[in-house]
Amino acid sequence: MPIDNSIKTVLIIGSGPIVIGQACEFDYSGSQASRSLREEGIKVILLNNNPATIMTDPMTADKVYLLPLTVESIEQIIEENHIDAVLGTMGGQTALNLCKEADELGVWELNNIRLIGVDIKAIDKAEDREQFREWMIRLGIPVAPAHVANSLLEGKDIAQQLGLPIVIRPSFTLGGSGGGIVFNRSELEPALERGLNTSPMHEVLVEKALLGWKEFELELLRDANDNVVIICTVENVDPMGVHTGDSITVAPAMTLSDTAFQKMRNMGIQIMRDLGNFAGGCNIQFTLNPKDEEILAIEINPRVSRSSALASKATGYPIAKIAAKLAIGYTLDELKNQITKTTSAYFEPALDYVIVKIPRWNFDKFKGADDTLGLQMKSVGEVMGIGRSFAEAVQKACQSLENEAVGLGYYGKSLMHPDEIAEYIKTPKWDRIFRIKDALMMGVSVKRICESTGIDRWFIYQIQKICDCEKEIAKKTLADFPKQLMSDAKQLGFSDEQIARIMHDGSTDEDVYAKRKSMGIMRVYKMVDTCSAEFQAETPYYYSTFESASNQ
Repeated sequence: MPIDNSIKTVLIIGSGPIVIGQACEFDYSGSQASRSLREEGIKVILLNNNPATIMTDPMTADKVYLLPLTVESIEQIIEENHIDAVLGTMGGQTALNLCKEADELGVWELNNIRLIGVDIKAIDKAEDREQFREWMIRLGIPVAPAHVANSLLEGKDIAQQLGLPIVIRPSFTLGGSGGGIVFNRSELEPALERGLNTSPMHEVLVEKALLGWKEFELELLRDANDNVVIICTVENVDPMGVHTGDSITVAPAMTLSDTAFQKMRNMGIQIMRDLGNFAGGCNIQFTLNPKDEEILAIEINPRVSRSSALASKATGYPIAKIAAKLAIGYTLDELKNQITKTTSAYFEPALDYVIVKIPRWNFDKFKGADDTLGLQMKSVGEVMGIGRSFAEAVQKACQSLENEAVGLGYYGKSLMHPDEIAEYIKTPKWDRIFRIKDALMMGVSVKRICESTGIDRWFIYQIQKICDCEKEIAKKTLADFPKQLMSDAKQLGFSDEQIARIMHDGSTDEDVYAKRKSMGIMRVYKMVDTCSAEFQAETPYYYSTFESASNQ
């Protein structure tokens, strides 16, 4: 269907200040949505009280309100402007909650303003833990054993029924705020109180903990004609128990069998088509039992998210831009020349490279803070590496962390004893991937590391490849460095500085660069074209790697 011409002015609600769990990724989405709507001749009014973002730049919207994200601010904007519709799916959980609060006070109905992208029923269906559970059961999609509690007494009774460990998931919160895992009885009451007080509805889901299960996330788009596309499949390297925002993630999924992927895909499409009045971007989280590939639905976010921003960069598919156009009436097949310049938006990206996202933490700024990772997000940002393999991408990402690491390693730092390090990596912490690499360098077995961490052995074997190459580099000097080893090292993501440090022969990164240049080993550039070169695409997005030729 064509654009809804009755929509002349749209209010976009932003995500507010940058806080842990809701950061500038939403400003990226909101800015993209604003430009997308203005392309269609629609006037955009923006509400966001964060001046330190491009979204509130005067050039982004027709009118910007730097006001508190409250119903009173919305009422002021309505008094001063004629608003036809509100787009609340671009400002994270903050924007959704504000849309819901304004609806409960009758603001939208009183002023004859429509919610576009998603309606209140769909928000409740997805964000209310009990409604979500009932919805999944009705669809025949399995969920973890759980019950909703609205009081401390209810929560304790449910925990008694399920047995420990359990997971506390508050309703309508962002970044897993107020959530956590309870391993023993002494932790139960404080965890329930924290979750109940964090939830604006004073409601928590008390769920059986599925520790050791894998976690996956689908990024999807749906239009008003029930067309659904899966833009990206993201796999968490960490098993269940670590918030997605605090987990190292990889796209496309690396350890998901085709059978399990097709099953997960069908579940995702079924959920999207039954969501109700929704048109735009959405993500659904699933967990998978590695023993028998049983799949359970965890949660759904009926909006663009931090993961959507990552998926957009990872695939070259501008999710927020397309989601905004779907919200005003377009269907996916009608949107031409928006992405590759040669196809409609109704296609699913294909990746011939690997993306690795690693979160960034600043625990040193918060003295006394618990650096253990769990269901409540603690990261303050993230970095992304692109490569032809997981090993290359993870090393590139590590080089971007600005934490004194040089690739996947802290060279010259003291190491733990093998037994001590095997015990240390049992607890998820910010440096676990570095310590896994240390353990492999010491000779700790892949099997023992998998048992300690619950991480799939495929990822551990990829890190083992890095370790094996490093051990070979350590045997060499720059004078006798073989060309094949140099090529292998660069394809595994080793930087010139990293190679120089490993050799201990006094070489510098400039020396290594000169050596590999003399060997003819130089960077080439590959295109992120969203379609693995299946057809011509015009996208100005490249990444560097070490192969024989560049995309032209």
